[in-house]
Amino acid sequence: MTIEDPSAEPADGLAERHHIMREMARHFADREIRPIAAELDETERFPEELYARMAELGMFGITVPEALGGTGGDCLAYAVLMEELSRGYASVADQCGLVELVATLLAQHGTADQQARYLGPLLRAERRCAYAITEAEAGSDVSGIRTTAVPDGSGWRLTGSKLWIHNAPVADFAVVLARTDPDQGRRGMGIFLVDAHAAGFSAGQAEHKMGQRASKVGALHFDNIALGPEALLGERGRGFHMMMGVLDKGRVGIAALAVGILQAALEASIAQAKDRRQFGRPIAQFQAVQWMIADMAKSAHAARLMTHAAARRIDGGARATLDCSMAKCFASDAAVEHTANAVQVHGGMGYIRGIEVERLYRDAKITQIYEGTNQIQRMIIARTLLE
Repeated sequence: MTIEDPSAEPADGLAERHHIMREMARHFADREIRPIAAELDETERFPEELYARMAELGMFGITVPEALGGTGGDCLAYAVLMEELSRGYASVADQCGLVELVATLLAQHGTADQQARYLGPLLRAERRCAYAITEAEAGSDVSGIRTTAVPDGSGWRLTGSKLWIHNAPVADFAVVLARTDPDQGRRGMGIFLVDAHAAGFSAGQAEHKMGQRASKVGALHFDNIALGPEALLGERGRGFHMMMGVLDKGRVGIAALAVGILQAALEASIAQAKDRRQFGRPIAQFQAVQWMIADMAKSAHAARLMTHAAARRIDGGARATLDCSMAKCFASDAAVEHTANAVQVHGGMGYIRGIEVERLYRDAKITQIYEGTNQIQRMIIARTLLE
C-alpha cells in the first residue's frame, strides 16, 4: 500500500461499482480538470464545457433513480465521486454537489411536470440551478429567513432577497425557500421553483471570492414575482423540513470535497519533499517535514473513513445527522490545517499565486463555513450526544 494512492484503504469495503466510479472520476480529474484548474482559478470562468462532459458521463444526480435520469447510485458512490472531482478542483466538485441536492429535492418531491421541466434538463447540464436559502440574517439560522411567498388567488407573490447563493449569476432557475405562513415558524415555509426570466427576478454581480473562484456566487432578488400554483415544490408548510432533509447528504458531499482537497495537498507535498533539496539532500529526509506529511496522511485517511461511514449510514436508512456532522467538521478542519502545512512544505514557493498548494489553501477555507459552519456542527454533535 502506498500513501500516494488515494484509494489505498485496507479492506475499504467499497463495492466494484464504487471502484469503477472512483477510477472514472480520477481519470476525468487528471485528464480534464487539473490541467485547467489554475486557469479557472485565475479567470473565475464558469467551465460549462466540463459540466456538459460530466453530464454525458453520468456524474450528475448520482443518487437519483435511473427512471428519472439519474445514475441510481448510493450516497457512498456520491462521496467517492466528490472526493475525486475535488482532488482535481473543488469548484467543479461543488457544482456536482449543488446539482445533487437540487436533483434530490426534485426527485423526492417534484411532480411529473416539475421533473420534466427542471430535473431532466438539470441532469443533462441543459439548465443551471441555484439553491437559494441564505439571507443577510439567515445563514446558520435558516429559520430566520424573511423572503415571503404570499397567496395570490391560485398562485403566489414572491418577494425578498438571498445572499451568497451558489450559481446565482449564471442560474436558469432557482430553488427558493420562502415563508408562506409567517406565524407558523418553521412549519410555515415552502420551496418554490422560480425561472430566471420571470418578471421581477434579478441577480446581483458575481462576488470575487477568496477560493473556489470558478464557482459563481452572488445575490438573488425577487420583486413581487407572480408564480403559478405549479411553482410550489412539495407541500405548503414543509419547505424547511424538505431542505433539512437533504442536509445530511450535503454534509457528506462537503466532507468528501474536503478530503479531495487534502489528498491533493498530500500528493503535492510528497512530490515536493522528494524533489526539493536543502543542505545537500532532499527535504524528505528532515524529520520536521516527515512529521507534517505523516500528519497529513493520517488526517486524510481518517477523514475519508469518517465520510464513508456517514455515507453508509445514510444508505442504510439510519439516522445519520451525528455521523454527517462529525465527518463534515473533521474533514474540513483537517483540510484547512494541512493545506497550510502543504504551503509550509513548499516554502516561499508555496505562497506564490499559480502554485497548486496556494490554491488548495484558499479553496479549503470555505469548507468550514458552508452546509453549516463548523461551530454549528459542534453544536449538533454535542446536542445529539447529550440529549
